[in-house]
Amino acid sequence: MKMTKKDKMQLYVRRIFLFISDIILINIAVFISLIMRFSMSVSAIEPIYINHFKSFIIPYTFVTLVIFWVFRMYHSLWQYASITEVYKIVEACVVVEVVHFIMTSKFNLKLPISCYTMSAMCLIYLLGISRFMYRILRTTIQNYRQTNIIYRIMIIGAGEATNIIMREIAASKYLDDSKVLCIIDDDNHKVGKSIRGVKVVGSRFQIKEYVSYYNINQIIFAIPSASIETRKAILNICKETNCELKILPGIYQLVDGEIDINAIRNVDVLDLLGRDSIDVDLGSIMKYVQGKIVMVTGGGGSIGAELCRQLVEYNPKCLIIFDIYENNAYEIQQELLISYPEVKVETLIGSVRNKSRLEDVFNQYRPDIVYHAAAHKHVPLMEVSPNEAIKNNVVGTWNLAAIADKYGVSKFVMISTDKAVNPTNVMGATKRICEMIIQAYNERSKTDYVAVRFGNVLGSNGSVIPLFKKQIEAGGPVTVTHPDIIRYFMTIPEATSLVLQAGAYAHGGEIFILDMGEPVKIDDLAKNLIRLSGYILGVDMEIKYTGLRPGEKLFEELLMSEEGLQSTKNKLIHIGKPIVFDKEKFFEQLNVLKDASYSETKDIKTLIKEVVSTYKLGNSEQ
Repeated sequence: MKMTKKDKMQLYVRRIFLFISDIILINIAVFISLIMRFSMSVSAIEPIYINHFKSFIIPYTFVTLVIFWVFRMYHSLWQYASITEVYKIVEACVVVEVVHFIMTSKFNLKLPISCYTMSAMCLIYLLGISRFMYRILRTTIQNYRQTNIIYRIMIIGAGEATNIIMREIAASKYLDDSKVLCIIDDDNHKVGKSIRGVKVVGSRFQIKEYVSYYNINQIIFAIPSASIETRKAILNICKETNCELKILPGIYQLVDGEIDINAIRNVDVLDLLGRDSIDVDLGSIMKYVQGKIVMVTGGGGSIGAELCRQLVEYNPKCLIIFDIYENNAYEIQQELLISYPEVKVETLIGSVRNKSRLEDVFNQYRPDIVYHAAAHKHVPLMEVSPNEAIKNNVVGTWNLAAIADKYGVSKFVMISTDKAVNPTNVMGATKRICEMIIQAYNERSKTDYVAVRFGNVLGSNGSVIPLFKKQIEAGGPVTVTHPDIIRYFMTIPEATSLVLQAGAYAHGGEIFILDMGEPVKIDDLAKNLIRLSGYILGVDMEIKYTGLRPGEKLFEELLMSEEGLQSTKNKLIHIGKPIVFDKEKFFEQLNVLKDASYSETKDIKTLIKEVVSTYKLGNSEQ
């Protein structure tokens, strides 16, 4: 937190106060050592030592203050004083008395030998009291001041992270309204013990009990080393308490020493999904983009932009951002120019529908690798504008695949979706056609064409979580189409890593499929977001069930019944076996679809059904 002018002034005042108090304590320590040396009697002190003490008082004081300054004893914020500051005091005082002995010996103003040792001990004791008095008084006041407590905190985890957090809460003047009342830990050996005076009261199974007992209204999850499963299980208990939930993100912060109050963030719905991140060692496989000209269509979208962010880390010769939406393209361009000024980035505006524009781009830049992320993806909107879905998704992919073949692109990676499997909507059916285009071109071209199929991407444009958040901010209700609807989820970085790895594994014709773990109920997702936003379901916020939308399934599939699975080096990534189809007939049907879409036919869905036999017209799941 940045210091204000008032804070700086207070710091200067405290520093002056320390100077004055140290001047007094420095000399008191020497005088006490003399008294102790002479049997605790002032009158017993030999006059010569009194004279030596008086004669050397000014240079001794000055030298001591200089040594203290060198040891930065006037630079610490003593309200945060810890064992480190104790070591600093001891080291400084030892140096002071060594210098004291040398200088008094040189000027024949020596004190009894034992005085130097006793003076050092007294000085350590007196400085320790003076330095820690502020913190002791502050902690004592906080312990007895209950009226201003707003946040009654429970901390999950009885490790070093909790110790650090509690220290900051106790010391910070900005957290006077916060008090840690209890700690939870599953280690039975820690239960009953205390950290900074706060008791470890029990395990995760007693969270609700102690939330009620201590009237807790804020819970901090402080186990940076916890596994995804453990974190999910404990947070799922916490979210039933209606407390505000906070979390300390990761174990790396313990290593880097970054744990502080500012590191704690609100618990997000991602913390409750309970699936480990996809493990993709991109560093060992991304050599295929080094020194290459790489093009990303739809480069301003959620997936496209993340592709660009990750690609620039591996030193492409040139990155081409291609998008029809200039605002999105401009935003990612500026981000990359700031973060990676050494990488050549070309931002081009255009549509994959426009074959002449693609021809011009490929002729000028000659890309080696193409990531095709440009597409219409919103299911309900494509149901009412199916011809646009054909033009953009199908014709656009066809145009791009043909141009890539003509200009000898090495790898062509297309973004697909689990909605392409047994599709019940136009968007999914068009994506299935795109997969077929990829497989057909792979057989007739030297280019390696592959598709990557995955489920819903959390936080992407048009995805469910941003919609829920907007509805919650507006006061509700949160709309869910069906209480039993389920979806597979992954994060944007995970999806992007999969796409990049597919490019490395690609030999041509594959459809890469991610093992996405267990699907998530959208209803649970909505309930969790409501709770994490601080609202009580059914009291502060309602869920409204609106019914399945046109073309929407209760559940999505990742694999068609005809497809088998092959494993890859990454055990979470599989390859679907290509389905055999008549390629010549397929291209004839593509021409019919293209002409029909540009003629704005009303019967385009029937034509889609002729191409994609697994496409189900209407909601058969309803």
